[in-house]
Amino acid sequence: MDEVEVEMVVAHSERVTLRVGDVFLKVDADQARIDVEVEAMALAPVPTPEVLWHKPPVLAIAAVPETALGRLGEPSTASPAAWAAAGAAIRRLHDAPLPPRPGRGIDELAAELDGECERLVTNGVLPADLVTRNRQVAEAALRPWAPVFTHGDLQIAHVFVDGDEITGIIDWSEAGQGDALFDLAILTLGHEERLGDVVAGYGTDVDLDVIRAWWSLRSLLAVRWLVEHGFDPFAPGCEVDVLRSRL
Repeated sequence: MDEVEVEMVVAHSERVTLRVGDVFLKVDADQARIDVEVEAMALAPVPTPEVLWHKPPVLAIAAVPETALGRLGEPSTASPAAWAAAGAAIRRLHDAPLPPRPGRGIDELAAELDGECERLVTNGVLPADLVTRNRQVAEAALRPWAPVFTHGDLQIAHVFVDGDEITGIIDWSEAGQGDALFDLAILTLGHEERLGDVVAGYGTDVDLDVIRAWWSLRSLLAVRWLVEHGFDPFAPGCEVDVLRSRL
């Protein structure tokens, strides 16, 4: 019998993802997240992993072929055309009918941001001037938007390419109705030099200041969670460096 390699992909108190050969097993304490992911992959008009089986609290999906567009904190070796293809895929998603899951409202998001900024400073996680400046930048994202079908966590590690073609987009547990520019911002977080390629593929004018605002907002909200769950937002090119770039 051939040996099957087992790899721990992600593990923290909320969820665990294992790779067993060509299958990913996602174990999530929140059944609603798994349900959202299965539904979103069925609705999304872009390449997604094949769902092999779903038995709560475990979701089994097939591995997506080829390689990720990149990793936060590392230079991306993907071509400009591949980044543009990612932009085009996002546009197809955003043009699709809205999924049933509603997104957070502006007031809710602003309250969460203010609370997180206060905790970052009070607990000494980040300097006050860094938090204050990025809270000011983030304000531009807190404006009315027309909701679209968003992925909700479109990190570059979640987009897979073969040459210049998109082969799959993974991890749909945060999918729902949201701001189109949020997806574009998360994809280019820490890779500002690729924003032009993504926007070119997206095919319409976007407000770059709002995308930069989402970089600050997302990073401010993520830093403490990442630290508490064993990740390092202080690594070169990651969230804290994104915040420092706004000074």
